[in-house]
Amino acid sequence: MAVTATHTTFPSSGVSLVGNLYRPADAEGLLPGVVVTGTWTSVKEQMANRYAEALAARGFAALSFDFTGFGESGGDLRDTEDPARKIVDIHAAVTHLVGRDDVDPARIAALAVCASAGYTTFNAVADSRIKALALIAPWLHDADIVEEMYGGTAGVAARIAAANAARVRFETTGEVEYVPAVGPDDPLAAMPMHIDFYEDPARGAIPQWPNRFATMAWTGWLTFDPIRYARHVSVPTLLVHSEDAAIPAGAHRFFDQLTAPKAEVWRDGTQFDFYDGPDHVARAADRAADHFRRSLGHGQGRS
Repeated sequence: MAVTATHTTFPSSGVSLVGNLYRPADAEGLLPGVVVTGTWTSVKEQMANRYAEALAARGFAALSFDFTGFGESGGDLRDTEDPARKIVDIHAAVTHLVGRDDVDPARIAALAVCASAGYTTFNAVADSRIKALALIAPWLHDADIVEEMYGGTAGVAARIAAANAARVRFETTGEVEYVPAVGPDDPLAAMPMHIDFYEDPARGAIPQWPNRFATMAWTGWLTFDPIRYARHVSVPTLLVHSEDAAIPAGAHRFFDQLTAPKAEVWRDGTQFDFYDGPDHVARAADRAADHFRRSLGHGQGRS
């Protein structure tokens, strides 16, 4: 199905966010809408656009966007991974989508890749406009998983201490301290390892992504616990993941605590296959589209 993409802007707590609205080219009437978000530190061109375009080809109006301080969006504090602020931005994206005259406000869903799965879940718990969720290769952690992933109690404490010092520096001088988001030769990097997706210009190492992580953001990230919100989710939820992808234990814990209607798909592949692997993206989009059709119904926007 042919797809059109329209550049769009919308406000979020006084900041102008920039996104892309993907639609089926020949669509008529009101369409079901989906807010699409990507990984931590990412810009929309890395994976959110890809999934939004795939959903549009399957009959949805899909909105991808840059969070506050990232990519084309406004915000003076740049490239700072702030879960609370990103949740606010997701809520604003939903508001923009339901306000469009080509979208059915009663049929709104959300698809999240990796870290934004937690942010999207948090918003869905409080946002009754969201009627279904699809979480693709979700990074979902709790305090125990944080310690496992970040060097135990000492490793977590060291990062939070660095974050506190960076926060003081920012509040005193206005300067933001950054480390690489991905840096295989830098032990201070947020991801101190080789990751082809983020190092290959043909994949995620694109000009729009500056490969940096604000040190003061560690506190918000390490103390954010999306797994504890699973039991509060009230809408049908689909989880697509792999045992060879990032922290499958967190996905299992999250899924086990869901009390809403739920489904899971486990397949092969690495975390990064779900970002831009044609087969992985297509199959995940197929499953998400089927899930959304069942969950959202036909409404006014049957197509």
